[in-house]
Amino acid sequence: MKTQPFLFASRILSILFTALLAFPLSAHDYESIAKDADFRNSLRLAEGVGFVELSAGHTYYRTSNMSDCKNPIVLVHGFSVPSYIWDPTFDFLTRKQRCVLTLDLYGRGFSDNPDVDYTDTLFATQVLELMDYFALERGTFIGLSNGGRVISQLAGLEPDRVEGLIYVASSGFRDVVRSPDTRVTQAEIDALIATYPQLPEGQLADFKYPDRFPDWANRYADLLIHKGFARALISTRKNHDSTELDRIHADLQESTIPVTTIWGDSDTVVVYQDFAEKLDRLLPRRSEYTVPESGHLPHMENPEYFHEILESIVLQPAPSN
Repeated sequence: MKTQPFLFASRILSILFTALLAFPLSAHDYESIAKDADFRNSLRLAEGVGFVELSAGHTYYRTSNMSDCKNPIVLVHGFSVPSYIWDPTFDFLTRKQRCVLTLDLYGRGFSDNPDVDYTDTLFATQVLELMDYFALERGTFIGLSNGGRVISQLAGLEPDRVEGLIYVASSGFRDVVRSPDTRVTQAEIDALIATYPQLPEGQLADFKYPDRFPDWANRYADLLIHKGFARALISTRKNHDSTELDRIHADLQESTIPVTTIWGDSDTVVVYQDFAEKLDRLLPRRSEYTVPESGHLPHMENPEYFHEILESIVLQPAPSN
């Protein structure tokens, strides 16, 4: 993937961790870096990119065209890959002169890894608090994969702040049950870290044509050096539950909030047919699109087609700020 011109953090990390980049990561490298004040101060960030301390920890954000913005488009990433996964769409919306806000959710990317339960409410509150920081009243929220769960929970918490919801390959419509014990043990953390050597290549399953993204696995490997990553992933998974989201989706059906779902035609990660009947029952009035020649990340594999859909939804006409 092309490095973003406004983000210098990866360049600084390459200086700090030259050995990690020059050689394969070893077990000693995994979860060896704390995302503390020294870490944040080591990053050279361009205009519109920064950190803010919210109620559960420091949050890394990126913005564009924010002058006088009141109704941004908010991009929420998925389960483990942080906000850089939205780079193609962030750049597209920036070129279209729309105000855009994205962030790394807690436990991902450059944001803090707090020692808390990683719930949909935690993440939704993080997004809402970031909007408060920028004095943003309402927004259109686009959630990718697990980010679909987050924007649903956000709509459940503060529906009056939602202009619209766009779900991209959302995992939030599947039936799941919260673990009876949401605590994360050291044994569970150790077991997940033991799989770290295989995790980066596993991310290529998100694509229909993984050979077109040769740097994707290496970029994911950079995430494995941060302390607390395994715990955050395990806690998130243990706290997944569909009961509250089903209620929220039923409420959305009765509301005036526009709902759109977008799917890759070859997604093997979130398989549409597994919950299609339930989705039709909960949200029959939604607008729905399928992006051809794409897997779990349609905005990356077929960006022209995806962005044409997005333009028809959120760019015609642009709301007044």
